[in-house]
Amino acid sequence: MPSRIARAYESRLTQGLLTRDPAQGTAVAALSRLEIDLGKRKLFGGVPEVRGLYLWGPPGRGKSILMDLFFVCAPEPRKTRAHFHAFMARVHDLIRQWRDGDRKTRQAVFGTHKGDDPIEPVAALIASEARLLCFDELQVTDIADAMILGRLFDALFERKVVVCITSNRAPDQLYKDGINRPLFTPFIDRISERCEVIELSGARDWRLDRMKASRVWFDGADGVGRSDFEQLWDDLRGGMPECPARLTVLGREVVIQRTAGGLARVTFDQLCEVPLGPQDYLAVAERFHTLFIDDIPLLGPDRRQAARRFVTLIDALYEAKSRLVATAVGAPEQIYPAGDGAFEFERTVSRLNEMASQSWLDQATRAD
Repeated sequence: MPSRIARAYESRLTQGLLTRDPAQGTAVAALSRLEIDLGKRKLFGGVPEVRGLYLWGPPGRGKSILMDLFFVCAPEPRKTRAHFHAFMARVHDLIRQWRDGDRKTRQAVFGTHKGDDPIEPVAALIASEARLLCFDELQVTDIADAMILGRLFDALFERKVVVCITSNRAPDQLYKDGINRPLFTPFIDRISERCEVIELSGARDWRLDRMKASRVWFDGADGVGRSDFEQLWDDLRGGMPECPARLTVLGREVVIQRTAGGLARVTFDQLCEVPLGPQDYLAVAERFHTLFIDDIPLLGPDRRQAARRFVTLIDALYEAKSRLVATAVGAPEQIYPAGDGAFEFERTVSRLNEMASQSWLDQATRAD
């Protein structure tokens, strides 16, 4: 009998929510194996060690959608699904709690552990919460993450934690050319040992196809434009649940309330009417490949501060070659039409028009 994920995948094909792709079929078969293995039990009810899955390939091939289907279908009741950035942010926070806490505080959060090394108690806490960890978009760019991962995952695997991972990079390409990379390679070896590695490299980028078939700049006052904006958001999410993302920037936390994998959705006011700066916008551009911005208003000298933040945001997205989808009061040329600051805004108008072109979408896709 087909696995639950195989049945769910076929159902979405029948409904027209997905288009059949041979590369996705290989991934579904691997996820089916993992689903079945997770349901097995040893004599007297014990759980066996299960080999996880590392699914990698270019953006837009459906990795996150397949991960979501698998997570829903997986028979393991103790399971967690998180974007890898969010998982590592929590790991760093738990390490901080261990290091900063006194004995009584440590015991309240982590239970009883000997020594001062935070990795074992942190791994024990995570393993107590979930046997299956599903990570979306694993990438390693931070030296602090690189130094932690090998030891942390060794401790998790010792506790029979199973991982299912998606990434744009093959395991041996993670943290490529990073500082002290030899200290990171044991993590790569461990992932290769404990996970089946599957490449999902279908020629078709369904996300890009959908964006090319649509506009990416909409007149927010037009009911049709707003409806198309909403439809594009739903199509690109592909059924992924929305959840908040927390970005740590210079010791502060920037929260983006509506995210789905590498997609984020905000209003103009949420990003430009609050005291954020260049480092915050760079963090947003690095974390998300596509940003939806709603309700870009008419700007002028009376909203000069918000306009400056918007310029800084667009510069960050432009340099990161991110994709932008927006609703606004009108065309880019109409956002800041006159008054002090209008001349300086012209460069942003040029960038907004470029980012709405199909040539930009092609370039942004290659840069992911």
